[in-house]
Amino acid sequence: MKPIIVPGVEPRGLHHCETTALGVLLRHEGLDLSEPLLFGLGSGLSFVYWDRKGMTFPFLGGRVKPFELTRNLAARLGLTLTVEETTSARKAWRNAAASLDAGRPVGLQLDCYHLEYFRSKVHFGGHVVALYGYDEQDAHLVDTGQQGGAVRTSLVSLAAARAERGPMTARNRSFTITVPDRPPAWQDQIIPAIKDCADAFLAAPIANLGHRGIAEAARRVPGWLSRVADPGRDLPEAALLMERGGTGGALFRALYRDFLDECARLIDDALLRTGHRLYAEAAERWTEVSTLIAKAGENGDPGCLDQAGAVLRELARVEREAMETLARLP
Repeated sequence: MKPIIVPGVEPRGLHHCETTALGVLLRHEGLDLSEPLLFGLGSGLSFVYWDRKGMTFPFLGGRVKPFELTRNLAARLGLTLTVEETTSARKAWRNAAASLDAGRPVGLQLDCYHLEYFRSKVHFGGHVVALYGYDEQDAHLVDTGQQGGAVRTSLVSLAAARAERGPMTARNRSFTITVPDRPPAWQDQIIPAIKDCADAFLAAPIANLGHRGIAEAARRVPGWLSRVADPGRDLPEAALLMERGGTGGALFRALYRDFLDECARLIDDALLRTGHRLYAEAAERWTEVSTLIAKAGENGDPGCLDQAGAVLRELARVEREAMETLARLP
């Protein structure tokens, strides 16, 4: 196997895995957008409280489901998104290697559990990386800054990560993005992206999504000491994932705050400024929630979870108000 390294790739690791991979692919195509813009133009913000029988711990998610951000961004900016999926490991590698051989990096969705450089061994099938090279033994990837940015893992481990089955996995998914010669101006897509995100957040079809999902979390979190098997381990870990688990801080609210800030500098609109102010408040309060959850695990004090529930009730109101404001943008 002849070693391949795609020239011109900037292996910049960002906060979130999907925006990191998108940044690599788009910069190679000549389109360089900040991470908050990638996240916001892809209408990436959401919320889900998920708990069911058999789960060891409830799941708090702050983004849309894996790969939806990529599809949203491509559609909004008029990009050509080419996606390959297969159940064959051999074909899966051919699909990815063909792009590299043609001089283009490729995005991969996989389960990070099998990646040798990954610092925490947990199954997550919605992880995304950019592949930009390989040799006889290893694949050259770009992952988040937290995971090391430019990293390597064996081809065997990469194949296992891509083939894993379970929640949020895909069938050896690989994808490339092509920017047209005359792409739509991304500045013109700011308001549609914000309004689409707000509408989806406000009209979530079930009660554990959107602002109603945050209210559901407010009801459930105070009971977490008896819900989890090992509070001293599980609660600090949940708090860490909210702040540092590829979220950009505050369960993706810091990224969306920064997106709205960049937009408000480009567009003079009072509704947009109000939305930014409210999401700045929300980001601070989400960090407060994670701190309280961690303290509850460390000292076993249910009062900390009661306080977290109270903050979450306020957050449900703040985020509903923010999204109702942003939905009224002209």
